[in-house]
Amino acid sequence: MTETGSPELTIQATRSIREISPDDWNRFAGSDIPFLRHDFLLALEESGSTTAATGWSPSHLMVYLNDKLAGVIPAYLKTHSMGEYVFDWAWAEAYQRYGMGYYPKLLIAVPFTPCQGPRLLFSEELRRWMTPDRIHQELDAITGGLDAHSWHLLFPDTRDQELLAMPGALHRVGCQFHWYNRGYRTFDDFLARLTSRKRKAIRKERRMVAEQGITFRHFSGQEMPDHVLSAFFVFYQATYLKRGQRPYLNKEFFQQLKERQPEQLHIIMAVKDEQMIAGALFLSGGETLYGRYWGCLEEFSHLHFETCYYQGIELAIRQALTCFDAGAQGDHKLIRGFEPVITHSWHGVLHPGFREAIARFTREEAEQVMAYAEDALEALPFRHVEPNQ
Repeated sequence: MTETGSPELTIQATRSIREISPDDWNRFAGSDIPFLRHDFLLALEESGSTTAATGWSPSHLMVYLNDKLAGVIPAYLKTHSMGEYVFDWAWAEAYQRYGMGYYPKLLIAVPFTPCQGPRLLFSEELRRWMTPDRIHQELDAITGGLDAHSWHLLFPDTRDQELLAMPGALHRVGCQFHWYNRGYRTFDDFLARLTSRKRKAIRKERRMVAEQGITFRHFSGQEMPDHVLSAFFVFYQATYLKRGQRPYLNKEFFQQLKERQPEQLHIIMAVKDEQMIAGALFLSGGETLYGRYWGCLEEFSHLHFETCYYQGIELAIRQALTCFDAGAQGDHKLIRGFEPVITHSWHGVLHPGFREAIARFTREEAEQVMAYAEDALEALPFRHVEPNQ
């Protein structure tokens, strides 16, 4: 206790997830969300995907209350803004124009993963004691202590948002599109909720894929053959190489994912003439299916929608999962039954002048995003729908 009798809070930055035992980390993170598990973050490090060389220096935070570990926070010191899905390139450019450095910055997030979930992995005792003012002050302090210029907490869940929300905080919103399982037993049950025109359009798309001689095979967990994982990695690489980029992840990461989290791993392969031609990787956890990566070497009509969305919906229904989060972006998802969902991020900018300018930007951006999401609700293809805002 401090002299005033209030608990004493200490935050310590690490240089690797290995400095935190799996039991300690998973005690706070749980196992429902695959990206927050110690195994997942360790696979990113050991495969070389998150290192100083890639611009992702692990700096996971350990939070102590009266010298007792009371929480952990997934965090990285970043030297660029790639792989985040909350874009701050304009902020970095503004710093550069004034001859100032924007990087390094402290990123509180799961690398390469724009999926909502807890980021402040706190014990209930710590969460009850913590206030928005305290958490912002502590994050500002640890940011300065790491010689970073700002902190960015991306895609928190509702409980974390409540802990971060306070007047004057830098708060950004975005819009994704998620699919919700309203008790469907089959894909046709889902289609029955759509308007006749949209139902016919989806059936036509699926029929066109089948008429090209394409079928689908589902592989899961430890029973997944090595040649399937190898083929998927080729497809995954192609997605980036087509855009002239290097992929964020390597084959070793996917191999470790199979070994460490087999019960959550699914790959759906598109097959034509007995040859795999495309694939999509999914992770399941708790009540949600996460669609993560996809790729192909040759383009086929409607193959992307079928492999990534319709096959994913069928997988979610088979596993009785209530939500399918197919990743960022999404106007094309809207007309296929994916509903607009507001996402959040919170930011701490230590420079007062830039903080004021960024605050104006976030307010204007929020108005545009909320108007877009409202318009999207009106465009949903359902006959009747209860929005998941």
